[in-house]
Amino acid sequence: MSAAKNVNGYLIKNVSPNEWWMITPAGEKVAGPFPTEKMTVEVAEVFEDLAPPARSRNSQS
Repeated sequence: MSAAKNVNGYLIKNVSPNEWWMITPAGEKVAGPFPTEKMTVEVAEVFEDLAPPARSRNSQS
């Protein structure tokens, strides 16, 4: 197992054979598992962490 790489603010970690994850610095799994490090890096390079959708109000009729 190699040291984690930092790509676009996310860590790329190999957690088991053929299982790579994109993880936040706090340790939360964001995306994965991927079969290769290269695929995980490619996702991390374009990943955008978007805010959750705005909460909708219930309309009263």
